[in-house]
Amino acid sequence: MVNDIYYKRKYIISIIIVSVVVIFIIRLFAIQILDETAPEKAAKNAQLTQIIYPSRGLIFDRNDSLLVFNHPVYDVMLIFNEMGKNFDTLSFCSNLSISQEEFNERTQQIRRQKNRGFSKYTPQLFLSQLTKENISRLQEHLYLFPGVSIRKRTLRDYTYNSASHILGNVGEVTSKELENDSYYQIGDYCGRDGIEKVYESHLRGIKGKEILMRDSHGRIQGSYDNGRLDEPAQMGEDIQTTLDINLQMHAEELMTGKIGSVVAIEPQTGEVLALVSSPYWNPKDLVGRNRTKQYNALLKDPQKPLLNRATQALYSPGSTFKLLQALVCLQKQIITPNTKYACSGRMSTPIRCTHDHGSPVTLVEAIEQSCNPYFWCAYRDLLQKDGYGNGNADFKRNYKEWRNDIISFGFGSTFADSDIPQQASGSIPSEKLYNKIYGNKGWKAITIRSLSIGQGEILVTPLQLANMTAVIANKGYYISPHICRTSKDTTNRIHHSTIDSVHFDCVQQGMAQVMTNGTGKWYNVQELQICGKTGTVQNPHGKDHAIFIGFAPQDNPQIAIAVVVENAGFGSTWACPIASLLIEQYLTKNISRPELYNRMSNSYPKAEE
Repeated sequence: MVNDIYYKRKYIISIIIVSVVVIFIIRLFAIQILDETAPEKAAKNAQLTQIIYPSRGLIFDRNDSLLVFNHPVYDVMLIFNEMGKNFDTLSFCSNLSISQEEFNERTQQIRRQKNRGFSKYTPQLFLSQLTKENISRLQEHLYLFPGVSIRKRTLRDYTYNSASHILGNVGEVTSKELENDSYYQIGDYCGRDGIEKVYESHLRGIKGKEILMRDSHGRIQGSYDNGRLDEPAQMGEDIQTTLDINLQMHAEELMTGKIGSVVAIEPQTGEVLALVSSPYWNPKDLVGRNRTKQYNALLKDPQKPLLNRATQALYSPGSTFKLLQALVCLQKQIITPNTKYACSGRMSTPIRCTHDHGSPVTLVEAIEQSCNPYFWCAYRDLLQKDGYGNGNADFKRNYKEWRNDIISFGFGSTFADSDIPQQASGSIPSEKLYNKIYGNKGWKAITIRSLSIGQGEILVTPLQLANMTAVIANKGYYISPHICRTSKDTTNRIHHSTIDSVHFDCVQQGMAQVMTNGTGKWYNVQELQICGKTGTVQNPHGKDHAIFIGFAPQDNPQIAIAVVVENAGFGSTWACPIASLLIEQYLTKNISRPELYNRMSNSYPKAEE
């Protein structure tokens, strides 16, 4: 009986042993044959893949001047498992000029980052963005510190302390960017604003890799397979911008101490020659280990330097808008170049004139003298040409046609086919808006009379103003403003206004006379053939804004410009001389009026009433 029990146990034990062996065989088969990731997992235990970071592409201006380049920086990496108990912490800290407390705090912080892939067997980032000077002592004594390595990377550097808004900057990737793009890993950098962001995929390059061999303890033993599987990094693409850095720097100097913007465009191509938002900052301030501190300081600045006023700030266009009123009224045959309207000066109603001149005036004279009543009368006649019958339907139809004509100059929306970031749309008020405010039958020409002189609900950006000027210079078309010259697809960015080219000569002549006989005459340079228009824009929060738009030369336009100086009063006092100096500098590469240049650079308009 006993023997029978032991006899049965023998079979039970045999079954258990066979079952365990079968389970192991099945598990090994599943791991090695069915699981396609098994070789990769095994390789990770024996290999360490280090990323080789590429240098970002260089950025040049239109004349091949180098604007943005790279300089080397270094990261200190630690493999905790190799540092050992006898690691000379004091000497290590001395070589890096850091304290023991800082070392302890940083290593504890690294160890706590288990959710970010911490492993004591792989290199962990200890210090980043160190300069050659910071790292030189450690490099000399690196052999004394097992588990310590130095990784080379690059940071952006700038030839000029200029163009911060348009160039943008580079910063560490966000969690959202890590989720959306597999290219990035924690601690990587990418473009945050401007050209750096718009052309990030071109500038960032392609990462390389170096595969190292590890022993059973995870220690690095050298290159794997003599580096046959290594891949070199590929530098990012270079970008040639449309900017003229000399014009950009002169514009920034002239805007020193002022709040506002300058936008200059080459009319025939839509290439942005200069784009200034003031106040601005030195682009070098947002590079390196102090980037976060500097950025927070800019963020808290009450003058909002991070706001790109050239593309995001909204203003009424003021008297500069009269040029469009003239063109639309000519197109609709409401007026001709010889049409005259009377002006009673400051006694005019319902819109008074702010200038003293003769009466009646023709269109060219009205542009030259910036006569408010002339453009109100023309606008009124346009809207009321069919009366107010059919429940204001005829009047509203004329308004919608007028609005479509204005929008054809690039107003009321962003330039969707442009590479300029952070654009505001502005606003050309719609019929729906006025129906909401006044009711379906509650508004007429007299209700919206302020639109005739560029006030009221019209809002535009300086970029849109410069583009409008380019349309006038081109006699009817524009190519969407853009900042990259490398791209060759500008031909599909051509947009035509609704105004026939024959109507632009009269308006251009009026702009020319603004500079010879009108509000811009004090800052004209006759041989440059400048055509311009000043504007003084009402500001409910303080002193009026000064605006000027212009282009030159009249017979072969090479530059169109818009200047806005906030709280500066008359456009002829501040915006006009700044624009005149910049046009001269661009066309002649010289400033013939150094006294005016110095006065504009070192004077600041008072913002109070």
